[in-house]
Amino acid sequence: MSRLTRPVTVNENPNPAKKFLHWKSNDQCFEWFNKELKNEKCKGKVKVELPLKVLFLEHYHTVKGWSDSANSGIWSNEVFSTISEEIEVRNANGVIVKGIYNQNKATINNAGGKYHRSVYCMTEDGEIINLQLKGSAVGGIAEDKSVDGKLHLGWNAFHSGDKKKKIKGHSHLMDNQWIEINGVAEGKSGAVKYCIPKFEMGEVISRETYALANEAAARLQAYMDVYFDKEKEVEQELEPVANLDDLDF
Repeated sequence: MSRLTRPVTVNENPNPAKKFLHWKSNDQCFEWFNKELKNEKCKGKVKVELPLKVLFLEHYHTVKGWSDSANSGIWSNEVFSTISEEIEVRNANGVIVKGIYNQNKATINNAGGKYHRSVYCMTEDGEIINLQLKGSAVGGIAEDKSVDGKLHLGWNAFHSGDKKKKIKGHSHLMDNQWIEINGVAEGKSGAVKYCIPKFEMGEVISRETYALANEAAARLQAYMDVYFDKEKEVEQELEPVANLDDLDF
């Protein structure tokens, strides 16, 4: 026993998104983990059925997955750019790799990590949620891989377009219009069939929703400002002193 009160670690910068939704292809819906229900019959898995209507706030790149060797999940920090910002991928045993994602994809994939798009959105009631998208949900389904023979856009092309395929993205509309996911697009890989959420632009938001969106954006901005400042602080603390001429920018 101690006479002194031991310090309690408190997260002074909690993520404003409490629900991280993963796409479940077999169930054709999203799912998130509610730790308060982990002892219930659903084991904490809460399904979010379609249709889903959200307003885009911002998106980042991250890595998630499973490590057989460590018998644990794989996770990383979030970055805005995969070509200029370092990503640190970890499992329960420690750091798997730290560096530019594009230069370390093979190592990350071999370890069991998978690239994810981390998309922060606001629901109709002003709640901030996060869509964790991977695979074809990000890259889309080409005509030769789709069940109906049509091209179906994943998140990246839906948002930013694709110059090679002459596809125009919708990012210029997302500040003032809802994004609706009302159905799925089906793909096939050999005998295996799968599906991805089908993104569509919805109606223009109301003035009331615009005000809610500004509040949600302010909360997310405050979190991200501190989040990225902490990332920089860690880099500065760990980085050894070096001659500027030796640094590889």
